[in-house]
Formats: sequence, structure tokens, C-alpha cells
Amino acid sequence: MKPLLWVIVLLAIWNLITFFQMGLDKRKAVKGKKRISEKTLLISAFVMGAAGSGAGMLVFHHKTKKWKFRILVPVALVFNLAVCILIGYLM
Repeated sequence: MKPLLWVIVLLAIWNLITFFQMGLDKRKAVKGKKRISEKTLLISAFVMGAAGSGAGMLVFHHKTKKWKFRILVPVALVFNLAVCILIGYLM
């Protein structure tokens, strides 16, 4: 398999993980259980998982009123796109 295809597959898997991470945290919030920290959720977004985190926010209606997430998840998405463009340019 070509390296670029591996990167795309890994990014897709990671974004699915960050998507379901938002859903899991929402479920834990509703049930009053121990939650995933905001720091972990945001770091996951900045480490190439912003698309999944953003989609999870919208689908699960989770963290949509928190200013940190309303600002930092789109910033993370721009950062993720910049990294992808840089990698594409270097290849």
C-alpha cells in the first residue's frame, strides 16, 4: 500500500475515534459518570482529529456552548488542514 494511502486511512480512523470520544463523553455527562477531560478532548482535536471532534460536537450536541470548544476546535481544524497541506507540499 502506498504511504499516502496509509496516512489517509490513519487520519480517517483517528477522526472516527475523536468523533466517538465526543459521543462517549456526552453519554458519561448524561449518566453522571467520570468524564473525559476537556484538555484530552482538545488535545485530540489538535493532534489531527479536529474534523472528528467538530462533527462529534454537532451530532451529539456536546460542548457546543463552551467558548473554548467553539473557538479552539475550528482553530484546530485550520491547523490540521495546514499540516495536511504542508505534508502534501513536501511529498
